[in-house]
Amino acid sequence: MDIYAFPPIAAVLDFAYNALTALSALLEPLAGSAASAAAVILVTLLIRALLIPVGISQAKAEQTRARLAPRLREIQKRHKKNPERLQRETMQIYKDENTSPFAGCLPVLLQAPIVGILYSLFLRADIAGHPNELLSHDLFGASLGTSLSSMLVDGPFSLATLLVYLALIAIMIGVAEVTRRVFRPVPVDDSPLSSPGMLRMMNALHYFSAVFAVFVPLAASLYLTVTVAWTLGQRVILRRRYPLPVAA
Repeated sequence: MDIYAFPPIAAVLDFAYNALTALSALLEPLAGSAASAAAVILVTLLIRALLIPVGISQAKAEQTRARLAPRLREIQKRHKKNPERLQRETMQIYKDENTSPFAGCLPVLLQAPIVGILYSLFLRADIAGHPNELLSHDLFGASLGTSLSSMLVDGPFSLATLLVYLALIAIMIGVAEVTRRVFRPVPVDDSPLSSPGMLRMMNALHYFSAVFAVFVPLAASLYLTVTVAWTLGQRVILRRRYPLPVAA
């Protein structure tokens, strides 16, 4: 069964296709064959701008969690032999502060459908029954519908595609390294989140976008690159606006 033929999904893809095609046509006099790539960048910037209030909420939640950390450590030591009471009092603290341990996860959840739509738009030869003209567009000679993994495994090999992907991945790795260094989590005594294995896993997550980009079409990789760069800049600005409490 083709899930893309399901009417609601087909309608969403068709709307996204028509919107991106129209934006590409407007940009074509300036960007030429890279008009669709420019459209993807503009759409990404628009989406990230719309998510600024969510980013602010995320920064506030991070600040709140850091402020609550001493109280949470205290009840963890006090009730470590009574998991039920520990969980109850932990949730009560978050409730009193009008927050939750999962606050700030919304930006990631909101972006998942967007990446999925871009993946589909530059993967399928047809959209809602008509030919997908977006596949004929490129960025510096690299097709927006080609993924690095499929090119290396199935071919045909394209030097332009390889170079563009290497540039995007290098940017993502650089942003991930800066993010890892600047926003390094502060170890907390007696916390499972501060174990060496957990800290290594959290550090590795910074590079997930660069790994994921290898397997998705170039258009989706371009979206991820702009997103991680925007996220780093936004976090730097919001951290200054909502600084974390200094540990005693």
